[in-house]
Amino acid sequence: MVIGKDTRLSSYTLEYALAAGITASGGDAYIMHVTTTPSVSFVTRCDGFDCGVMISASHNPYSDNGIKLVNGRGEKLERGVLGLIERYLDGARDFCSGGDLPLASGERVGRTVDYIAGRNRYTGHLIALSASSFKGMRIGLDCANGAGYKIAPSVFEALGATLFPVGCSPDGLNVNDGCGATDVAALREAVRANGLDVGFAFDGDADRCICVDERGEIIDGDGILYAAATALKSRGELLGNRIVATVMSNGGLVSCLAERGVEVLSCPVGDSEVYAKMGESGAVLGGEQSGHIIFGKLESTGDGIVTALRLAEEMVERDMRASELVRGFSKLPQRLKNVRVRDKNSALGDEGVKAAVRRAEGVLKGGRLVVRASGTENVIRILAEGETESACEEATETVGRALIKFNGE
Repeated sequence: MVIGKDTRLSSYTLEYALAAGITASGGDAYIMHVTTTPSVSFVTRCDGFDCGVMISASHNPYSDNGIKLVNGRGEKLERGVLGLIERYLDGARDFCSGGDLPLASGERVGRTVDYIAGRNRYTGHLIALSASSFKGMRIGLDCANGAGYKIAPSVFEALGATLFPVGCSPDGLNVNDGCGATDVAALREAVRANGLDVGFAFDGDADRCICVDERGEIIDGDGILYAAATALKSRGELLGNRIVATVMSNGGLVSCLAERGVEVLSCPVGDSEVYAKMGESGAVLGGEQSGHIIFGKLESTGDGIVTALRLAEEMVERDMRASELVRGFSKLPQRLKNVRVRDKNSALGDEGVKAAVRRAEGVLKGGRLVVRASGTENVIRILAEGETESACEEATETVGRALIKFNGE
């Protein structure tokens, strides 16, 4: 098994705990140290590992942490296997021969291997992906003080870009703190103040990318999908003229791409859901508004650095500014509100909340309302899309007020 981690303080403790557990069970633990989630997926797939482990809480604050598992193909681990792991952690032993998982002894004990070579190979892979030189380009990179803080700058510097770093000084506590894909204010300021061509912001484990154009305007995952889809279609590389997006994507993406002969297939939230839908439909491009973008011919999971490389390459090859990549894309009014709660299931099952949802749907008059639980936090996400900004705001506030009794904001 190969292990990677992000920069948050607890990742170091968890790394060695995982290595101890793996070796005590007879497996070999190959440690890549601080690296990105996509790099773990790449190395697992290309170097013949049975499993990959990434220690990261992605876009969450340093006080959170989590573990992402991928199978030997570099894809998110199957739900059935994840279910068994969770049952074991909760104390179930009915599926274990002898009542517990066996531990190794003697010569069967595994070993720990320093595998910095895997991270280096991934970095070389990224550099080789681009057929263009970025010499003369002035690029801002916001690495969220996270896992990509060494890899991303080294890749863009190798391709000739002049870099203006943001969020590249991790201290274990500042991951995603006022920087990264969830807070691009500092990157926008850097782009405007320094007259940069473009800026790219990643999250804590660098599987997301949000773009900032030369004017300091944000191009989110929907904008990136639009730019990538139209570029691929123009070259005849968009198989089936279809892409995959989640229910959180803006309706403007669907209508604007439809005008250009591209169908948008919808799926639930999550890059694993996007990847599964891409496999079912044969789509070669998919992603999320939050910045998870999957280029199916290159990867099996979202990779923020790959996304940034692809956009920069389009700018060079087509001699276009970043803002011109999304020419023709317009969004419908949309508002997202996150409400912290004690218990997500109780909150969503509450009759008062359900009634508020119905009232909010009435306010939108045929628009869209998505109310869902976050997969990584005790948060309910409320997305409203309608004819006006005021209607969207009223709809989200209506549901938000109903959630206050569950320890909401």
